[in-house]
Order: sequence, then C-alpha cells, then structure tokens
Amino acid sequence: MFSDLTTFAQTYLVPLGWKLIGAIVLWFAGGWVIQLVCKGLDRALARRSTDPTLIKYIHAGANVALRILLIIAILSLLGIETTSFAALIAAVGVAIGAAWGGLLANFAAGVFLIILRPFKVGDTISAGGVTGTVREIGLFVTSLDTGDNARVYVGNNKIFSDNIVNFNGNPYRRVDLATQVDHSVDPQIAIALLKERINKIPNVLATPAPEINIMQFNAYGALITVRPYANTDDYWQVYYDTNQAIVEVGAQAGFAVPETRVAIRNVS
Repeated sequence: MFSDLTTFAQTYLVPLGWKLIGAIVLWFAGGWVIQLVCKGLDRALARRSTDPTLIKYIHAGANVALRILLIIAILSLLGIETTSFAALIAAVGVAIGAAWGGLLANFAAGVFLIILRPFKVGDTISAGGVTGTVREIGLFVTSLDTGDNARVYVGNNKIFSDNIVNFNGNPYRRVDLATQVDHSVDPQIAIALLKERINKIPNVLATPAPEINIMQFNAYGALITVRPYANTDDYWQVYYDTNQAIVEVGAQAGFAVPETRVAIRNVS
C-alpha cells in the first residue's frame, strides 16, 4: 500500500507540484517583465512627444495583451490544452464585443481623436450637441466645461461621428453683429461713424480690417453689418465691446429709433 502511494506521488503529485511551482514563478516573473516592458514603452513614447492620453491607451492595450499571453504560457506549462482556451477567449471576446459595442466604439473613437487631433485639451469646441472647453480626452468620454461652468461628459463616438467645430483652430475669428438704422439716418454716415469707433476698441485687428456694410433695406431702414476681427482669446471681449460701441454711436449721433412707416394715400 505504501509503495503504491509512493509510486502515485512520484508519478503524479511530484510532477504536478513542480509544474505548480513553475507556474507561480512564471506568473510573478512574467508580471515583472510585463511591467518593465510597459514602462519602457511609456518612456519610448514620451521621448517621441506622444500625447499622454494616447500613451495611456497603448499602455493599457499592451498590458492586457501581454497578460493574456502570460496566462496562455502558464496553462501550457501546466499541460492544459491552450488551443481550446484560445478559442474560448475568442468566443468571450465576440460576446463582450456584442454586449459592449457602444463602449468599444467610444474607445476606438477616442483612439482616433488622439491620433487625428481635431482638438486638444484647452480648446473650445462644439461637438456632440455641446459647446465648451475641453478638459480631458478620456478612454471612453471627453469632458467639457460649458460657458455656465457645468462639466459635461460626451461619449467619444458621439463626438467623432458628429461635426466638430474647433473655435481655437485658427488664430483669429470674426465677430458677426448687425445694427438697424432708421429711414432718417444716412447709412453712409452711420458706417463712417461705426468704422471710426470700432477701430478704437482694444484688440480689434487691423488686418483683416473690420467689415461694416449695408446688408439690406427693410421696412425700418438700412440694416448694417458690423464685423470686426479679433484673436481667438479676445473674441468675447471684442464681441461685447462692439455691441457697446454700436449703442454709443447711435446715442452720440442722435440717430432716431428705427420704426416702420406706412404711407396711406386716398386714391379717388
């Protein structure tokens, strides 16, 4: 009986014990190697001035892939058939992909947002139905601060699949305003006064020069467009100062308040 137990232990238990010890050693050694590889990858990407968010994407992907390879190697060491395990992983991957389709779409869209760079952190954009300043481009969502200081999280796929307006994409922007003058006001005089006043507004660009023109004539009189240009950072200051300048020009020149005029003639 004792000899049978000894034979069983030497035949099955001892080899299994060595395999388990080897699997444990391989798990810790492999984990240590994976950490070194991921850190080396991070340093290599950082030296190439890669976007920090993209580095996080690559780090996470490489870590998961290497861990899966390590598990397969450990199972092979233990004598477990890894072909069926690989098929199982593929099946699980398909199931997860079907269940988390939207989440994976956001992840993929985030990768493209980092690579294509239609905007960066700090830019003011309009995308996915939200206008605000970009605070973070995450793995699955992008966070923006709106004008009323609300933090909004928008799925990356919604942003990537929609039109993206980047208000910081160009060095300067045009302010689009208009003012209505009465029939009694000579529009050319109004334009001359507006040009003189608009050019005195701080941060209004000389090139391109402000555009002040008659857009149309309507029942009130002439509708005049007022379009100065400003650097992107000065846009709202110029916008509000231009509105104030329009009011001041009309008041100082004594322009009449626009009103409709109806002529009634007795035809008999």
